[in-house]
Amino acid sequence: MRAVLRTVDRLLLGLVGLVLVALGGSVLAIGLGASAPSWWLHDGPHDVLLSTTERTRWRDAGWWWPAVIAVLAVLLLLALWWLVAVVRRRRLAEVLVDTGDGDGAVLRGRALEAVLAQEAERTDGVERAKVRLTGRRSAPASRIRLLLAPHVDPGAALDDLTAHALTHARVSANLTTLPAEVHLRGVRHGAERVG
Repeated sequence: MRAVLRTVDRLLLGLVGLVLVALGGSVLAIGLGASAPSWWLHDGPHDVLLSTTERTRWRDAGWWWPAVIAVLAVLLLLALWWLVAVVRRRRLAEVLVDTGDGDGAVLRGRALEAVLAQEAERTDGVERAKVRLTGRRSAPASRIRLLLAPHVDPGAALDDLTAHALTHARVSANLTTLPAEVHLRGVRHGAERVG
């Protein structure tokens, strides 16, 4: 499914780029003096993009400007949604496990994320753990966020995470490496009263 979406995304991006280049190139060519076909939008270098009649045709209609603004707002929202979908880091859906028989097996990414998070939360002083797998099926990486109790040494928590949860995940999935980007944050707590 992801490959299909990636292909559709590339085709759509290529089509939009091709249309924009064709329109912009034709306007530039006609502006520089190239002859335009009879069916084209513009006749020559002194022709304007929108004539006075075209610009003022719907000025008195009450629905015109709200409709234009609504269409432009929808186009802007779609463009922003597309940009966010393309730019954000995607979650890894599955991990390819080398079973040694040449075929391999597939491990669900969310299952590995859940196991990593559960084992990280069993570490002393870790209040909550969130794990997200990124990278490729054959070379996954992890982004881990740990919420630490106030008394915990961050270095010790990181050492425990590396020695236990990450090592167990790497060994159980038969991976040569499992790089991790770890973000540590302490739990907010109020001042203690000394009586």
